[in-house]
Amino acid sequence: MNANTGNLESHQMQSFGKEPRRRSFAAIFEAFIIAVDSIWSHKMRSILTLLGIIIGVASVVAVGGAIEGLGYYVKDRLSATFGSNTFILARLVGMNRSDEEWEKAIKRNKRLYVDDLRSVEERCDGCEAVVPMLRRRDDAKVGNRTFYDAEVSGVSEDLGKVQDLEVEFGRFLSNVDVEHARPVAVIGADVRKELFGPVDALGKEIRLGGDSLMVVGVEKSRGSFFGQSMDNGVYIPYSLYLKKYGNRQSIGIRVKAPSAETIEGAQDEVRVIMRSRHHLRPNQEDDFDILGSKAMQESVGQFTGAIAAVVTPITLISLVVGGIVIMNIMLVTVTERTTEVGMRKAVGARRKDIMLQFLIESALLASVGGAIGLLLGYGIAVIVRNTTPIPMNITIGYILLSLAASGGIGIISGIYPAHKAAKLDPIVALSRD
Repeated sequence: MNANTGNLESHQMQSFGKEPRRRSFAAIFEAFIIAVDSIWSHKMRSILTLLGIIIGVASVVAVGGAIEGLGYYVKDRLSATFGSNTFILARLVGMNRSDEEWEKAIKRNKRLYVDDLRSVEERCDGCEAVVPMLRRRDDAKVGNRTFYDAEVSGVSEDLGKVQDLEVEFGRFLSNVDVEHARPVAVIGADVRKELFGPVDALGKEIRLGGDSLMVVGVEKSRGSFFGQSMDNGVYIPYSLYLKKYGNRQSIGIRVKAPSAETIEGAQDEVRVIMRSRHHLRPNQEDDFDILGSKAMQESVGQFTGAIAAVVTPITLISLVVGGIVIMNIMLVTVTERTTEVGMRKAVGARRKDIMLQFLIESALLASVGGAIGLLLGYGIAVIVRNTTPIPMNITIGYILLSLAASGGIGIISGIYPAHKAAKLDPIVALSRD
């Protein structure tokens, strides 16, 4: 008897626990059905209400895609230009320095010469490749044709080890070219097109600052970087460069480590070599600069992050405007449906049921607008990416941000109208026309 009584009481407690959950689910489902019916009954008004949210979400997604695309674009170009697992050793190189820090570095740092280059080549065991980096602008000529401001680079035969480099025709510089300062050059695609047109450039001569050089190779086109051509280069042996433009100028040195894990060790090794060569005491600062490709990419990340921090809140303002529109429409809806609210309260609907009804309606409006805005933003990104050189890369972070913001604004915008509806006196509400 006691056992049966206990089982009966246990069953009643379980049923009592399940009953509120069933009622809550039923109330939510009923509120959802009423919200859908209300939105569908006023299609034009609902569409106009959604516009603010749609535009806001599309703006966030499209702008976010542009910012992320910009970051990937710059990092990809930096990787192609400077290579991965590389760093630069030079008299002055760095990012995010103040004017005071630059002035201090200019006074402190010494020029680097060929002897410094050879010391690093000979003594750095953790360096896979060591390449000199010398650059200046000069005019290249063939007959009466001139390519103005070509980017002349003095390099060694190992340049291809530290950056992406493809020779479309001919060959790149050789060790013999560098050792004997031979008057040879590898030219970029734009230089070849301007000076030779459709004619084969291999074996032909160009004049660079009054000196004749034989073209031994043509680099494959690399496109542009922020509108600046990357095909305007002329590569010559660095030994010839120093002979032609002066051997007292400072040399930049690009160093490649075998892997990402060993780059820090290679940088430390080069730092020790240079400090030893310059006879620096332990308490003295480096009189040279070292900048790694990772540091450059981190700086790019900080730059695009700063842009996102400024631009994204501005685009979110349009979502706030959309939320205000939803609030106004919901207030109008409450006024129009006063009699309906009064009837629901008269037959037993509680205040929280009325609030739930209008909150779900406002959240549903915002969520639908957010979904449409997301599709619109994605479509804009695809069109821009396929028809312009502007990179677009939509990430899950911006998608979640836009959807969360639209849904949150929808709920927030519906709180006051829902509260106003819940406070209506059923007798007063039913007495209105």
